[in-house]
Amino acid sequence: MTTLAVTPFHRRVRTFVRRLPVFIGVAILLAIVAYPLIWLLLGSFKQQDEFLSEPFWSLPRSWSLDNYVEAFVGGGLGKYILNSVIAVFPSMFLILLLGTAAGFALEVMVWKGRGAVLLVFLAGVMIPLQMILLPLFTIYFKLHLTGTLWPLIITYTATGLPLTVFMMATFFRAVPREIFEAATLDGANIYRIFWSVGMPLVRNALFTVALVQFFFIWNDLLIALTFTNSQDLRTIQAGLLNFTGQYGAVDYGPMFAGIAVNVVGTLVLYLFLNQKVMKGLTAGSVKG
Repeated sequence: MTTLAVTPFHRRVRTFVRRLPVFIGVAILLAIVAYPLIWLLLGSFKQQDEFLSEPFWSLPRSWSLDNYVEAFVGGGLGKYILNSVIAVFPSMFLILLLGTAAGFALEVMVWKGRGAVLLVFLAGVMIPLQMILLPLFTIYFKLHLTGTLWPLIITYTATGLPLTVFMMATFFRAVPREIFEAATLDGANIYRIFWSVGMPLVRNALFTVALVQFFFIWNDLLIALTFTNSQDLRTIQAGLLNFTGQYGAVDYGPMFAGIAVNVVGTLVLYLFLNQKVMKGLTAGSVKG
């Protein structure tokens, strides 16, 4: 009996055949994810009559940027983006600062009752947001904070802290205690240990937490609709609801353009920060 020699070409063919179902599955998933984004981008260039009289898969008649101009000029999209930036980034700063400090205190510092305090923070994750909206609105009204963006900043900070504290406490738990003990023996006080030792060790975790909190706050609609009582205070998610034409008809072209700006902008930011987070988490590990 003669045995046929297996050439490198045959091995490559066999490998390709074995991996073909995986390739097909990835292609199907990619099409499912990419198609809505492509449809959104194409729709942002269409005129109103194209949405009403032509099939949804048809290409735009022209590639004019009139819808984007109308979204920013007539729809006030720039103002909504600015309001979102003013509400989101101060909230993220407070969440990261207070959450990191609380996680440090709960996991690194030794004091009586820290386990109970951690449970209190965890209980905050289980409280439905809808239950606290009406009491918060009453408090903000009595404090004369309505008509400003302060209710959004305060609410975002309060609702983001429980998860942030839990995550930062988990990250601090993975840091060897010998590092903090060595800093104490060197004469560093608790504030120096936190800023000079603790923060650099968890800076990669801060990117992860910041990414999670950013998308939660930026994509919020419920809180923004509840605590903004004028069009000038609307964030981008709430402002997109105002893209209506005469007699309440939806102005699809500018609305699609506004959604495209929101989606593509956050997608690019996610791709950039996601790479930073993955590189940071795998680059520098602490050796014991």
